[in-house]
Amino acid sequence: MITASEPSWIAPFSGLSPRQFGKLVTVLRGEGADAVRRGRPWSLPLEERALLVAAYWRTNLTMRQLAPLFGVSKSAADRIIDYLGPLLALQPRKRFAKDAVLIVDGTMVPTRDHTVAERSKNYRSTNHQVVIDADTRLMIVVGRPLAENRNDCKAWEESGAKASVGTTVTIADGGYPGTGLVIPHRRKRGQAELQDWQEEHSQSDKQVRARVEHIFARMKTWKILRDCRLKEDGVHHAMLGIARMHTLALAG
Repeated sequence: MITASEPSWIAPFSGLSPRQFGKLVTVLRGEGADAVRRGRPWSLPLEERALLVAAYWRTNLTMRQLAPLFGVSKSAADRIIDYLGPLLALQPRKRFAKDAVLIVDGTMVPTRDHTVAERSKNYRSTNHQVVIDADTRLMIVVGRPLAENRNDCKAWEESGAKASVGTTVTIADGGYPGTGLVIPHRRKRGQAELQDWQEEHSQSDKQVRARVEHIFARMKTWKILRDCRLKEDGVHHAMLGIARMHTLALAG
């Protein structure tokens, strides 16, 4: 069986070292995740429950497949994910340094919940606006999921990402015109080519913006973000939880 008491299981399923995972569990316990509650007590200690949630997000196994790996019933595994998933969420940063520079971009997550997504060519998916620190590459904000048919301009505002960032300088790609974000220069009407300084500036921004694409690539190694079966806020909680673990792994 998979257990948090065996350090070799922690990194493959959480992306964290045993020391980082231990710090995460300590923080969760301080936030009340292990408080005594009414009803039947948990059959697993907090460490095992946190690893179970991480293993679910990492592998996207069904409850019938995942539960035996931790020695619990299918319904118990389902309750653990529903309860602990939201508590693992990344909390948006409220203050930024005066010279901070952020990067925002949207990523699509396929989901089977028709109430939070719109049909695309092959599946239904949700638009998630992700903001990272351009210097540290740590995730700052993950906006609420919106239907894929929301373009990035609308998703930036409607997801809550814009409100969380405030007036902090934020770089984006060309899909965010009119938002006040720093986007690549565009040719004006009648202008044949961009000026040299505009080309250089746009190229420099492009290299910086690539950092958020690297973050997306790492996040998508968590298979839950390739085909999410969770309903309602489940996809949002998974994005936030994975963002928190990724941030912990980078921070060391």
